[in-house]
Amino acid sequence: MAQEPALPVFVVTGPSGAGKGTLIALVLPEIPELAPSVSATTRPQRPAEEDGVQYHFLTRERFDAAVDDGHFLEWVDYVGNRYGTLNSEIDRLRAQGKAPLLELETEGALRVKDTVDHAVTIFVTAPVDELERRLQARATESTGEIGDRIDTARRQLEQQADFDHVVANDDRLAAASLLKGIILRELAAAGTMARR
Repeated sequence: MAQEPALPVFVVTGPSGAGKGTLIALVLPEIPELAPSVSATTRPQRPAEEDGVQYHFLTRERFDAAVDDGHFLEWVDYVGNRYGTLNSEIDRLRAQGKAPLLELETEGALRVKDTVDHAVTIFVTAPVDELERRLQARATESTGEIGDRIDTARRQLEQQADFDHVVANDDRLAAASLLKGIILRELAAAGTMARR
């Protein structure tokens, strides 16, 4: 009996404000083989966010216990909070025959690249002044937190060569088209794409 092709795990990363979430939202409806993984976090829940939809919101104690018990594929400390991918999320999506799509901070993305077979890492970039403008416009963080995120973004931009693909997000629709093309090529190469 032929073995099923391995489902790639797609990891989209890049600095805060690069537009990762926007690009993912544009691409997901166009690729039925993909499904988003819901990360866990210790950061406070924002208005209009729903537990289990945008994130699994955990207390620091619950998060740390899950780390100790080996329930995370990856996790990172980022600007005072913890974020991570539960192994159960990847298992759930693969059981549905879907290629998991993870939106991660760069440190977590590199961990997945180093530990997961068939991981495809994609770094979304934007100029630092544009990142700053987007973070200021978003206004979900305090001024100090925005400053921390901009400093972190500068460091992260220096890491882009460590990833499989780089998508410059200076034009949203062009960047989404590039991201979609990368994912479709990788799915086709893995032999897991449905006939179109």
